[in-house]
Amino acid sequence: MELPKLNFPSVFNFKLKQDKDKFFIYDEVRKSWFLLTPEEWVRQHWVNYFIKEKQYSRSAIILEKKLIINGLSKRIDLLITEKTEPKILLECKAPSIRLTGKTFEQTARYNSILKAEIIILSNGNHHISAKFLENKYIFEDFQF
Repeated sequence: MELPKLNFPSVFNFKLKQDKDKFFIYDEVRKSWFLLTPEEWVRQHWVNYFIKEKQYSRSAIILEKKLIINGLSKRIDLLITEKTEPKILLECKAPSIRLTGKTFEQTARYNSILKAEIIILSNGNHHISAKFLENKYIFEDFQF
């Protein structure tokens, strides 16, 4: 299986396995194997980045948490916490998905519940970052 190279400062070693015609990737936080979708490929790069590059503990990383927004069940991709408080909300898209205002609005809606300081939207190649200050989002150049 040919996996796309993503725009990250490091190359990570992932545990991969194949079962018949499907590929799986091991998640170090959830301690389980997950179907290797393009979105999961991006998510696992971020998980490894936060653990190996930013030195966050696995317990500070929350993956695929369920949220209820306007009576609808939604699921966030990745949340980094500090002392149990939401710090960084990250929405992962497949590398083929273009990041737009609409995809950013989805992440901002999720953050209206969570109240993380920073939100990041990423397709693995492009990363958009914004801080929530004085009731509005201030976009910043994303720096690894």
